[in-house]
Amino acid sequence: MIGKIRKKLLPPILSEGIPDPIICPICSRVIPESQKDVHHLIPKSKGGKSTEYLHRICHKQIHALFNENELAKILNTAESLRNHSDMQTFINWVKNKPDNFYERAAKSSRIKK
Repeated sequence: MIGKIRKKLLPPILSEGIPDPIICPICSRVIPESQKDVHHLIPKSKGGKSTEYLHRICHKQIHALFNENELAKILNTAESLRNHSDMQTFINWVKNKPDNFYERAAKSSRIKK
């Protein structure tokens, strides 16, 4: 059985039965099935319900750089995340990597535990 979030995010099916490729709204690369993560634009703990598919590496980087308050109040759209200077550095680095590239993200020292 497919969960509610995944069911809402299923890609549209082309006439040949092949799904359209999903493009990551952060790095603008195609997301392979193995690297697909669901991101709540506003964290669930802050009442968020809206979600988007992201590359796993992009998703991990967002949560490594920003705390939930920042994500809920300031960085609650793909565009605002993309335009943040810390994410710009990451995007410039990852844009030339293969679509299925993954590397662990280190926690930012500016996030309070």
